[in-house]
Amino acid sequence: MGDSSNPPGVGAVIGWTVLSAVAPGAAHLRAGWRRTGLALLSIYTAALLALLWVVLTSDLGDLAGQLVASSWLTIITVVSFTLGVAWFALVVHSFAVLKPGMLPATGQAAAGTVAGMLAVTVLLPFGLVGQYATVSQTALDDVFTAPVVPLPTGEGGQEQDPWAGRTRVNILLLGGDADDHRPGVRTDSINVASIDVKTGNTVLFSLPRNLENVRFVPGSPMARRFPDGFRLPVGPGGGRDDLLFGVWEYADAHPEIFGGRRNQGARTLIDTVGYTLGLKIDWYALVNMWGFARLIDAIGGVTVTVPEDVVFGKYDEGVVKAGTRRLGGADAMWFARSRTNSDDYTRMGRQRCVLGALLSQADPATVLSRFNRVALATKELLKTDIPRPMLEHLVPLALKVKSAKVTSVQFVPPLINTGYPDWIKIRSVTAKAIRASVATPPLVAATVSPSAEPSAAPSATATTRAVVKSVPKPSSTPVVKDIAEGCG
Repeated sequence: MGDSSNPPGVGAVIGWTVLSAVAPGAAHLRAGWRRTGLALLSIYTAALLALLWVVLTSDLGDLAGQLVASSWLTIITVVSFTLGVAWFALVVHSFAVLKPGMLPATGQAAAGTVAGMLAVTVLLPFGLVGQYATVSQTALDDVFTAPVVPLPTGEGGQEQDPWAGRTRVNILLLGGDADDHRPGVRTDSINVASIDVKTGNTVLFSLPRNLENVRFVPGSPMARRFPDGFRLPVGPGGGRDDLLFGVWEYADAHPEIFGGRRNQGARTLIDTVGYTLGLKIDWYALVNMWGFARLIDAIGGVTVTVPEDVVFGKYDEGVVKAGTRRLGGADAMWFARSRTNSDDYTRMGRQRCVLGALLSQADPATVLSRFNRVALATKELLKTDIPRPMLEHLVPLALKVKSAKVTSVQFVPPLINTGYPDWIKIRSVTAKAIRASVATPPLVAATVSPSAEPSAAPSATATTRAVVKSVPKPSSTPVVKDIAEGCG
């Protein structure tokens, strides 16, 4: 089968072996194995053309969504390791058909060393892809543990619209102030991301942690316990636990309110925030604030503008210096969370700046280059009720958000008095911001008067559509802002 009448020299053996690593079959053709060489080249060319066709004809967002599906990650792992072993064997066989045994001893040693290193080198990328897929599978399985709810299907068993006709998806984003010495879940940061499923345009609604007299969904167990709003006796030290940030913890600590059912904190807060804004919250994601710091460290930090020195620590022993610079996870979290010389509203603004910086700077190349650290941080970071199968649809949506318009609304004074909140106005401003987000072109500078009063309150089951009817006329006070506005 081979042709040994003109065996190649040392340089040719090495050269043809290297060429075979990127063009399988080349060495076999040189050695006279024509059928084998042509078959390998044909298969390789067909595979490249098929891959090119997939890339050119597929929506990259949809493709990314499919790649996080459990079945696809398993397939990727198996295929990667199989191809890696096959490519390793191909390089070894390409070297062997060139008959290196006919070379001088020194030539055999040199060519064999190069061929061995090359075989290991071509194996590494496939092993890395397989390892990434395995780590992803493990991390996703650890985070997305919510029960799977089958998506609706149409005729022939085809999956229907995963959004079930909704034009927006609303996700409650929480920052948990967890600590080993503090039992319970305190939601230190409370935001709702309302996302247009077609465009990715997003409005980020920020509710202050110190919102008082929180109202609950009429008829719910918490509403029956607190018909006039969430009020508790002041603590021994004068502290208050009956603010919005304490709803989750209180519900978890009092299962008797829910007929003995435990762990009702998440559901209660979801319903409460949704009722406050006049939105239906689809899912929540609770971020451990120090897990968030580890995520920032995993991507190499974030660049933010610190407008003035931010002092932190029990004895004010730390400081995040003013200026535009790259912050590690700990400094970024202290910048976002420090209460020293700051009120809750200033902290909300700083938290928004850190979120905006992370959104814009966590590009795919950075995440890929630090993949294992990011995956490990994510496992420690997130708790959510998002079902795993929804990732296939949420990942493409997240990619849309990254390149879409992201605006924000902060319900802080003077817009809202947190001690005596105007619940009707909160719902009206929410509806106004969503209308501005979907307008073409986006009405990013949409405004509303903080002192304007809607004519009537929505009913207990009011939806966004109903709330829109009582939106006040705009004035000169900006409410909807770009998420990076005021961040330097």
